[in-house]
Amino acid sequence: MILAVVTLRPGESQDSLLKRFRKKVVKSGILSTVRRKRWFVSKSEQRRMEQKKAVRRLKRRQLKEAE
Repeated sequence: MILAVVTLRPGESQDSLLKRFRKKVVKSGILSTVRRKRWFVSKSEQRRMEQKKAVRRLKRRQLKEAE
């Protein structure tokens, strides 16, 4: 498991420390991994969802090109 560790710099406020920590958490992808692994998804279901995503993405691209 990846841990996001941030140490307090001399003269740094709590707000800026918290801001740096949040950026580090987002960059490491911890939250997205937790959300994704919250429920079990079978391989076939995963493929089906990826297929739907690809279709939506393709439709969006075609719409943008048509404009």
